[in-house]
Amino acid sequence: MSQFESIVWHVLGYSAMPVIILGGFAGVAALSIWLLSMTKDK
Repeated sequence: MSQFESIVWHVLGYSAMPVIILGGFAGVAALSIWLLSMTKDK
């Protein structure tokens, strides 16, 4: 693997981690808000 490919894979790997974490956080927050809105008194 060339140096350029190595740099590209490192950038992709390090940029994917926060996206996955923030996406998971946003998904859990949205699911929680939806569940709370379904169970609240009308």
